[in-house]
Amino acid sequence: MAESPRWQGSQRRIGLTGGIATGKSTVGQLLQEHHGLPVLDADLFARQALAPGTEAARAVLERYGTLDRPALGHIVFGDPAERHWLEQLVHPLVRQRFDQELTTLAEQPEGASAPAVVLMIPLLFEAGLEGLCSEVWLVDCDEHLQLARLMARNGLTQAEAQGRIHAQWPLERKRLLADRTISNRGNPEELAVVVAGAVAAAVTAADVRAAAPQKSPSP
Repeated sequence: MAESPRWQGSQRRIGLTGGIATGKSTVGQLLQEHHGLPVLDADLFARQALAPGTEAARAVLERYGTLDRPALGHIVFGDPAERHWLEQLVHPLVRQRFDQELTTLAEQPEGASAPAVVLMIPLLFEAGLEGLCSEVWLVDCDEHLQLARLMARNGLTQAEAQGRIHAQWPLERKRLLADRTISNRGNPEELAVVVAGAVAAAVTAADVRAAAPQKSPSP
């Protein structure tokens, strides 16, 4: 388990992360549709932050002359300095949306709220957002599977796909920091079983923590 501090509030927050093309969105969909957990999607918030007419979109247009996502991908994945510029623009806006949505969920009446909320954040570790989450789940697979899936999904060459993978922290580093790993090395049916097992184990762990006697403060 990671040593990084985690969110200690009453709202249970599962940080869902992984590498590019490891299957985060599929796991998020399973958690939402099969297990009833609300999912806050950092990628969706980023797209909304760059919607035409927004201040961030105007800044991007001024710098690059386009809002086309594939075109922007080629620019920022080919130049670390440009990727840093775009992240510095978008990440604070995404964090603001997370804060707003988490507050709204926390204000739901007792009995109406879900037992946990999922924060789907691809760059969770890279952006240092572990403290936003009670626990972090890593969607994991072998590196050769990740490469093959990314090439097929985005129509990239091997060199292009490797460049995008290397722009993130390697999975081996993230494995050491995650509280739970979700293996996505098989077919969709196997993944659904793995996710269900993780949810069941997490619920049991939460029940154990809730039933544990609270330590008295030191005199």
